[in-house]
Amino acid sequence: MHTVYIGTAGWSISSAAASHFPLDGSHLQRYAQVLDCVEINSSFYRPHQPSTYARWAASVPAHFRFSVKLPRSITHERRLREGEAELERFAGEVLQLGNKLGCVLVQLPPSLRFEADVAAAFFHALRQRFDGMLACEARHSSWFETGATDLLTIHGITRVRADPPAGQPGPHVPTTETAYVRLHGSPKIYYSDYPADYLAMLAGELRTPAHAGSWCIFDNTAAGAALFNALDLRARLA
Repeated sequence: MHTVYIGTAGWSISSAAASHFPLDGSHLQRYAQVLDCVEINSSFYRPHQPSTYARWAASVPAHFRFSVKLPRSITHERRLREGEAELERFAGEVLQLGNKLGCVLVQLPPSLRFEADVAAAFFHALRQRFDGMLACEARHSSWFETGATDLLTIHGITRVRADPPAGQPGPHVPTTETAYVRLHGSPKIYYSDYPADYLAMLAGELRTPAHAGSWCIFDNTAAGAALFNALDLRARLA
């Protein structure tokens, strides 16, 4: 079945978008009746109890999937080095999502250069704990060179296709068969609404068999554009 997961960063429903969702239930329950995935960004800033992830999993339909962002203590503070304890704790938490865990997202700081040995050890440790989809949004130009591309491919890590792209010197080069698209808003990051012609182009691309199982997350949430863009794209793919 050709599935493309479309959602937003977080599941907050604004009053402006409320009419597109059921009235009853928590924000997550209402959101999950309309869209089929969500990206949890709060895990980047603070841990959540395993019971919290289990509760979230229990409150959504069987087909719904979560993407969970790796903690900044691993990516930004330890910079992928010696983070085994934090990684083990994180895995113990998010694995409570069960089969509703669709992806683990690794977002790297713009200042973090690619170091082959460090990256290889980190992705090996990550892959030991998660056998599903893993996605990496790197933002330093060295992560788009051949060595990094090869390493991501070897470990089955999906290179995030971001808009606007950060650190990427040329066209997007995929590293797996599935895509993870993160749309932050352009030209004003986190704010800008995506126009209809852009969403039509994106829908045409995602409709192709090559994009089965891919993800598209709208992160332009600051002024409420993300939900409307996700609903628009979903309608175009329906």
